[in-house]
Amino acid sequence: MKVTQEKLPDSQIGLEIEISPEISQKAYDTVLKEFSRSASIPGFRKGKVPRTVLLQRLGASRIKAAAVEEMIQGCIEEAIKQEDIKALGNYKLRSSFEELVLEFEPGKPLTFSASVDVPPEVTVTGYQGLSIRAEEVKYDPADVDKFLEERRKEQATLIPVESRPAALGDVAVVDYSGKVIGPDGEPELIQGGQAEDFQIEILEGQFVKGFLEGIVGMNVGETKEVPVQFPDEYANEDLAGKSAVFTITLKELKEKELPQLDDDFAQAVSEFQTLAELRQSVESQYQDKADRETKANKQEALLNELVKLVQVELPETMISREVDNLLQQAAMRLSNYGIDVKKLYTRENIGQMRQQYREEAIKKLKTSLGLKQVVKLEGLEVEAAEVEAKVAELKPQLPQDIDPDRLRELITDQLLEEKAINWLEEKANIELLPLGTLAAEQRAAEASNPEPEAETTPASEPTE
Repeated sequence: MKVTQEKLPDSQIGLEIEISPEISQKAYDTVLKEFSRSASIPGFRKGKVPRTVLLQRLGASRIKAAAVEEMIQGCIEEAIKQEDIKALGNYKLRSSFEELVLEFEPGKPLTFSASVDVPPEVTVTGYQGLSIRAEEVKYDPADVDKFLEERRKEQATLIPVESRPAALGDVAVVDYSGKVIGPDGEPELIQGGQAEDFQIEILEGQFVKGFLEGIVGMNVGETKEVPVQFPDEYANEDLAGKSAVFTITLKELKEKELPQLDDDFAQAVSEFQTLAELRQSVESQYQDKADRETKANKQEALLNELVKLVQVELPETMISREVDNLLQQAAMRLSNYGIDVKKLYTRENIGQMRQQYREEAIKKLKTSLGLKQVVKLEGLEVEAAEVEAKVAELKPQLPQDIDPDRLRELITDQLLEEKAINWLEEKANIELLPLGTLAAEQRAAEASNPEPEAETTPASEPTE
């Protein structure tokens, strides 16, 4: 089979394929036999229909079209194999199918053009010594004090209080009953709005605004009517936006007695023997967290710069597959939140969703291809021991039937990408900024350069 290759845009290879007379005759004869076996024509048994009758009943064009269609698919695949083309997919006929059917004569050569997506050629220049700006996340010592205070509250002992009124931070035991004005203007009980011996911590933001505030100042044994206003967007639509009155009886009042911040406390809440050891461990955790977030900010900025330097024509096959991956990942996340993905991913909106993910898919592909090019140009390598260590770490979390060779391939690619990112970071000029700086600059830029409002044409005026 004669094949001529041509380089096309968007990482495609054009193929001009000449089908030999022998193949064209064989394809035509094969299609005739298939039609003869399946055609139901009165007066003839299946498989015994004469060729002239078959052509008369089905039409020569229909049979020729079937033969051409079969030849095109088979010959494209054969040409790719013959020319050793690393095809990704997206086979397309570039010739007019209708014209090919008209030209086709069994036993005579037929030439057609097709295209196929192939891995793209990637060029990356100027990636050494990237200049970036990234926000630095600093560890705040106050976070340690806050963490220890929260642990103290968890270990608090409740002490009965009778000598003073209720205050914020206390724990109250109450009976309550709520009423709301009904449609007839008379007060009626709120369904589910009654309780006895209900224990609640008096903290702002809990319950409907006004309820806990009404308990503040009450004494044990006191009963009080507390007016409240349900918010307009309250979860219970029957109560949303309505005024109500709760009758509250304070039966018990307790206050939290916090443990001393000492070695005994450290032993009660951790595996450490001293408070100093516990504090040092918590400080280390917060510092590590800040360092990881700073590193993530730097790497994000590096990759954003790298993408700008990647020159590549992405084939549609790669983009489509990456969009599929993003949609699948999104579906898994939504399923974990209990969302019915089938109701969201409908035939009506899947096209729009694919379009929304397209830009992200292109950026991810360019990032990955750019890192692979850095690996190639800088000769970065990963040791077999590193791969095996990562395999051992991940294997307990993965399905038992996973392909071990494929797993090692994926891990190798991941480790090489990490090495490329670390290499870029080592060579980069990085300016660290206080947290929030870049977002503030973005807001200021948007404020100084607002997008122009779209011009509208009055409905009464005709448009050209």
